[in-house]
Amino acid sequence: MRTIWKGALTFGLVNVPVKVYSATEDHDVPLHQVHDKDGGRIRYQRTCEVCGETVAYADIDRAYVDEGQTVVLTKDDLAALPAEKSREIDVVEFVPSEQVDLLTLDKPYYLEPDSKSPKAYVLLRKTLEQTDRTAIVRFTLRQKTRLAALRVRGKVLVLQTLLWADEVREAEFPSLDEDVRISKKELELSASLVDSYSADFDPESFVDEYQKELRTLIDAKIEAGDTFDVADTFGEEEGDAKSGEVIDLMEALRASVAKSKAARSGGSDADADDDAEKAKPKKSATKKKAG
Repeated sequence: MRTIWKGALTFGLVNVPVKVYSATEDHDVPLHQVHDKDGGRIRYQRTCEVCGETVAYADIDRAYVDEGQTVVLTKDDLAALPAEKSREIDVVEFVPSEQVDLLTLDKPYYLEPDSKSPKAYVLLRKTLEQTDRTAIVRFTLRQKTRLAALRVRGKVLVLQTLLWADEVREAEFPSLDEDVRISKKELELSASLVDSYSADFDPESFVDEYQKELRTLIDAKIEAGDTFDVADTFGEEEGDAKSGEVIDLMEALRASVAKSKAARSGGSDADADDDAEKAKPKKSATKKKAG
């Protein structure tokens, strides 16, 4: 991995020199745009609207438009900002880990100790583990002030940037304000369905099917040439996925529980359908009045 930033974690009088690495990478198959007629690659150029010239990236400044007036900010202007000069990750506070809203978590980074002795680094890691706290920190990266959560992952300190409070939208949906009656039986069936799907999370067991199929498609085109039938590569889908709103929630829950149980025990879809049918409530027969 390549270091993207160097600085120091600071809290109180404690100073922990660290190197920062990106903790994730994009696994998408790289694609670029081409002309559909001749396959020529499409390139984008930075063109000035005033003189019409193509401008090199090194000659580009930033600007902000305010009520019809353009304020130009040069590279020197931005570099002169005090926050940009700081090479410190300042701990603002230590908060209970459960108070960090997962919705606010953004880009993760690994921190590596950048000193001859990792003692201060290990001390901070163990302290976070023992107290079950997350450090909220502030730092500057790529000309932006960032708020981040500092937490522990195995033996490594992870710095995960946070969205600012005003970047998270409020979820205002009138449909959720309506009173919805959920029966005890519905809750029991739903809980049973959850239980039948329960497992320990293993990220390695999941794959990006789209990227896998895209790679297969590319390999097939390389091998077969320009034209081939996509169905010959991926095969036909087994049945069409049915869509539509489920009207009877109880019946859907019963059927789902029965199907999940059958799948777990190695039963067939026919067995699952039988179980679902048995799970349906029996209709009571009405006696005919005599005569």
